[in-house]
Amino acid sequence: MRSIASLEELKSLAGQEVATSAWITITQEQVDRFADATGDHQWIHVDPARAARELPSGGTVAHGFLTLALLPRMLSESISMGPEVRMLLNYGLNRVRFPAPLPVGRQVRGLITLQAVEEVPGGLQLTWQITVQCEGLEKPVCVAEFLVRCY
Repeated sequence: MRSIASLEELKSLAGQEVATSAWITITQEQVDRFADATGDHQWIHVDPARAARELPSGGTVAHGFLTLALLPRMLSESISMGPEVRMLLNYGLNRVRFPAPLPVGRQVRGLITLQAVEEVPGGLQLTWQITVQCEGLEKPVCVAEFLVRCY
């Protein structure tokens, strides 16, 4: 885990890769629960037998939005902020792309770059670029600009 001791240190990291998250295994159970939570039961996600027959990957693939939902976990498990930071809030997303499908059963991790730090009333807005890599794939499965407000 990368510890960032102060807001000044945080500001100095703009434009740099700051951390790499631990590997996270994507299971069929997670995908099924996500499908239940969102109502997205498309067969490519939840029907392993059909996916084995019909998909090039030979199995089910995770929802893109499930991959996206892992970004806060990747950040919080990879970076700790010093005592000056009382609270972090998800402010939204800018550009998001899913360049490759994520096969269920594989592991993913995030390469975390602090693209920008901007002053906002009462705090800072951080623009993180998170590139989600999947073991065994050349292309990332997600690349997103994740905006976090830091107070």
